[in-house]
Amino acid sequence: MAKPRLACRECHFVNDPDKQTCENCGSSSLTEDWAGYVVITHPEDSEIATEMNVTEPGGYALKVR
Repeated sequence: MAKPRLACRECHFVNDPDKQTCENCGSSSLTEDWAGYVVITHPEDSEIATEMNVTEPGGYALKVR
């Protein structure tokens, strides 16, 4: 069984399960407790990216606990 991916509590970026820090912002506050997934390819043109304060393309969790 595969390990669950880890979402950053700071920026909501979804990281590989073996990461110790967020690939996007460098935070060490990662969790398996998240829900929803959105892929943002062009944050400069995305209303969701603006709402989530996302500036880098990638996969993000919608809800992080």
